Amino acid sequence: MASGFSYTGGRSRCFAYWQEFSKCYAEADAPSQCRLQADDYLECLHHTKEIARAKAVKAEFIKQAEHHAKEGRKVADVLADGVIVGVGLIQRDQGGDGKHK
Repeated sequence: MASGFSYTGGRSRCFAYWQEFSKCYAEADAPSQCRLQADDYLECLHHTKEIARAKAVKAEFIKQAEHHAKEGRKVADVLADGVIVGVGLIQRDQGGDGKHK
């Protein structure tokens, strides 16, 4: 982002956040007034909050999988039934007859 250009030569993905921060910083009496804009810009650059949230979701999924495994279910069944990211496009056959509809 130091150059202000993306890989394709246009604006970078965080340019809008940079403009907001730059405008706030130019108009502010104290730099601390622009903390929210600075945080948004840094999050766009480094994705620290997004990565932390993904790690927390993954840790909770693993914790629940271990809990179900202790209840007597096989770990493979737990991992097959629940996925971290599921949008419901694939319907699992619960009948066990093996026929596809």
